[in-house]
Amino acid sequence: MGTRLAIFDLDGTLVDSVDDLAAAVNHALALVGLPLRSREEVRSFVGDGARVLLERAVGPRRDRLEEALAAWREHYQAHLLDHTRPYPGIPEALAAAGRTLAVQTNNPGPMARRILEGLGLLDRFAVVLGGGEAPAKPDPAGARAILERLGGRPEEAVFVGDSPVDVATARNAGLTFVGVAWGLAPAAELVRAGAVNVVARAEQLGSWLA
Repeated sequence: MGTRLAIFDLDGTLVDSVDDLAAAVNHALALVGLPLRSREEVRSFVGDGARVLLERAVGPRRDRLEEALAAWREHYQAHLLDHTRPYPGIPEALAAAGRTLAVQTNNPGPMARRILEGLGLLDRFAVVLGGGEAPAKPDPAGARAILERLGGRPEEAVFVGDSPVDVATARNAGLTFVGVAWGLAPAAELVRAGAVNVVARAEQLGSWLA
């Protein structure tokens, strides 16, 4: 038997980071002279990594992408913990977990670790793998690398996430998917993407983390 493992997505699953992401996006857009985006627009752009986030934000003005991305990185690095907080019940669910825990996110790895460290959660995770450190989800390479590093087997592991990208990542890696209904995508969207297991509150993760 391998290590019983639970891999978590970050943004929309463990932490509510939309306000800080949106502030950084709008700082970057203002700097390059493009129209600002609403919080809900930015929320809909999140999930596929920093570059795709800014590609969506600049829209047809791809000529401003590199400048906007650089401005976003500088601002977000300085402000990624201004408003970002764990979702209710998440710290308690992680503390009570009986499984080995890991994170795979398309958020840049150093930023993801800084967020978790700043929120007092980093030591809960044996591995935190971010964007730029493995192919972006839904490519299964990152999840498989985590399994290999921690001695886990797909059939004994779960992937906890909040988006269709996470559903696809779990499916591609052969993991059981557990969706969370408090994140960036509605529960119905997760179900349409193929999710069978969806929880409404962090306390309901307990049986999956035992």
